[in-house]
Amino acid sequence: MDDPSSPFHPTLIFDEAYWVHDFSRPSPEGWQAPYRYSVGRYDEHRPMMYTTELFEGERTHHVGLDLGAPHDTPVHAFGAGKIFAIALNDEPGSYGPTLITEHHLSLPDGVGGQHTQPVRTFWVLYGHLSWNSLQHWTVGDSFEAGDVIARLGHEDENGGWPPHVHVQMAWEPPENGDLPGVVRPSDREDALQRFPDPRLICGPLY
Repeated sequence: MDDPSSPFHPTLIFDEAYWVHDFSRPSPEGWQAPYRYSVGRYDEHRPMMYTTELFEGERTHHVGLDLGAPHDTPVHAFGAGKIFAIALNDEPGSYGPTLITEHHLSLPDGVGGQHTQPVRTFWVLYGHLSWNSLQHWTVGDSFEAGDVIARLGHEDENGGWPPHVHVQMAWEPPENGDLPGVVRPSDREDALQRFPDPRLICGPLY
């Protein structure tokens, strides 16, 4: 959904209503979101969701933003940037095909604000993508706001998750095509400083 209060292009175009998940408590067995589109919140404790070995039984606090939609939905660039890394994080429960972009832009002064902060460099990780949708990119390629940079992957290639994109900002360049999208609760404060709220670029979705 195009939000006039955001200075950037929507990452996913929600052309109808969407559901905002509350993963801080388990969903009833068999429950499904009532809409095709959904949002999973930033800075949310999610007990009992992350059960694969990757999360060590301790990492339960989500520090990205999840945008859910049908498989193959286009992922758009929120603003101009360049390709920083293309990776396949193929451990069960991980990101699967992953794209990291680099940007040198002014960000809003708070979620839903306009451009007021000084221009600075930051990086954005997009996880759970379609591998085929990344094949035309080469590290260093540039793109503009609104360009399709990827598509959502199916659960058989995206780490085993219902189709969605995990969007995570970082103030420092990610290493090895990866970022810790879920951290231990004891690491929350540090993680929030390193990984700011993606609604700065995706708009005030909730």
